[in-house]
Formats: sequence, structure tokens, C-alpha cells
Amino acid sequence: MEISASSIVRHPRDRVYRAFRDRLPEIAAYMPNVKRVEVVATEVLPDGVRLHNVWYGKGEIPKIAQIVVKPEILVWDDYAVWHDSAFYCDWRIGIRVFNESFKCSGTNRLTEEGVHTRVTLLGDLQLDLRDVPGVPRLLAGKLRPQLEAFIVKLIRPNLEETNVALGRYLDANP
Repeated sequence: MEISASSIVRHPRDRVYRAFRDRLPEIAAYMPNVKRVEVVATEVLPDGVRLHNVWYGKGEIPKIAQIVVKPEILVWDDYAVWHDSAFYCDWRIGIRVFNESFKCSGTNRLTEEGVHTRVTLLGDLQLDLRDVPGVPRLLAGKLRPQLEAFIVKLIRPNLEETNVALGRYLDANP
């Protein structure tokens, strides 16, 4: 299932990029669906940074999904490689439950629009529930689109809200 989000942050691209890359734990305080973001690992590369962040989300799990989705799904690992000269980031998300059945990755691109910045995220989410404990094989096909939609519904607002929160953070920290 495709994940996409695009929005304008009313600040210069270099400033948006550096804050997005380096200040997520502080930006998380401006996000209503995120409890916190922790930086687990940072590796400086010749043209950027490789980061491992852990996100702690907030949200209610739908009743139908509760048979396989536990609260641990609201914690995810964000692996990102930031490419400084081209102003983009390749990322992959890992979840703490049935991780082998979950694939989610994509790219964030930051482009100049006048004095502002367009942040465009394109990603892909794929679930394979056939080997997830507690999911009857007969239900796996029916449950998959509902779970994908739930996860995208959880992820997409956070992606969009990240850009809004980023703008508020930059407004508050000139």
C-alpha cells in the first residue's frame, strides 16, 4: 500500500533539512500522536548521516486488529540515511511485533519553493499475515487490507504532523 504526504514548511530548505535530520526528539514535543523520539545511533557519513531513532506513538488500536496487534505496534524503529548534498532521506521502519511480516520504506525529499520548503514523502507498506501467530490463514487475506489501512492511517498523520510540528519548532526556535 502506498504512503504519501507532501506539505510546505514555511522556512528555508537548509534549516528545515537540518532540523528534520538533527532535532526529531525536540520536534516530537510538538506532535500530538507521538509521545517521544529517542536517538539510538548516529553515524556520520561522507555526505550525510545514518540514524536509528525509536518512535513512541499514541493511538487506539481498532477492535478487529486487537487479535494480532498489541500496544507494542505503537513503538517503531526508524532507520534513515540523510544525503546532505541532495537534501533527501532514505528510510525504513521496523516494528516490534511480527517484524518479518512487515515491510515499510521510502524517501523524504526536500525541495525549495521560493523561500519555503516542500517536504515530499513517498513510501510503501507491505504486510504478510500468513505466518503471524494468532491469525487464522482464512482470515489473513481479509485482515491484511484492514491492518495495512490502520497502519497507514497511523503513519500518514504522523508524517504530515511531523511537517507541521517541524514548522512550529522552527517558528519557536529562530
